[in-house]
Amino acid sequence: MKAFFAAKGPKLFLDETSMLDIGGCFIGETDLSPGRAIPDDGDPRIDHSLEGFLFTCGPDHIRHPEPIEGTGNGKKYPLHGSFSSHPAEILFWDAQGEDAECHARVVVKMATGEPALLERHWRIDGQTGEVSLSDRVTNTGPKPFFPVHMYHMNIGAWLFDEHVRLTGKMLEGGGFPWTFGNDPGGVFCVPALQQGEQWAEIALGPIGAIDGLTLKVKFRTDTLPHLQIWRNQKSPAHVLGIEPVSHRLASRYELAEKGELVLLKPGESIDYGLRFSFG
Repeated sequence: MKAFFAAKGPKLFLDETSMLDIGGCFIGETDLSPGRAIPDDGDPRIDHSLEGFLFTCGPDHIRHPEPIEGTGNGKKYPLHGSFSSHPAEILFWDAQGEDAECHARVVVKMATGEPALLERHWRIDGQTGEVSLSDRVTNTGPKPFFPVHMYHMNIGAWLFDEHVRLTGKMLEGGGFPWTFGNDPGGVFCVPALQQGEQWAEIALGPIGAIDGLTLKVKFRTDTLPHLQIWRNQKSPAHVLGIEPVSHRLASRYELAEKGELVLLKPGESIDYGLRFSFG
């Protein structure tokens, strides 16, 4: 893990062994990542990624395993796609001044055996403390594929008390307590796009364990038009996830049947973006 921080904002630990995703996310001495307080889905790649503050799934699949189209041999896409566990090649790293910035590339082998490329750009604004992530996925193989993408932002829910709420225009009533649904947890996915807005925003807080700060997350709605939220308090899990996502909560078959999966042709690229801050 490489420490990545600026004059203001969180101290992040970026995982070179897996996508340059975020392992620890520290506000002062408090790490917001869930660690081992996560469900075990039987995939060590995802266990490793899920215990961090942010990991990325795609580019060929999101959510739980489903059959690979056209194979007829029962082979499935892996849990949350092929991204996780691919190492990152760091091309640029500058965290000496007030700001912090890095660029990396990740060569991905998808479940079909075809390649893809992720170009990743992290930045922390030293004046505002806002963290920005810009991703570009390029089809570097000879065949088209359906690009799908999800950011899992996972927070250890033992840090929360009864005052912590989820707030956003896309939520029913504009927001509700973090303990939504039935215990020990659940999941929902809603359209995030508001008319005329290019970025959606969701907030979680105030979090007393970090001096009452609120986590504010923004994401591009052109390529991430949905927001999925999940929580799990079934021991040993104690986690809440904020998940901007490219597609609604449905099977690949249903999404393809309704024309919601669009092919990325060889040489074509698609961009995704996310920002977060504490205030």
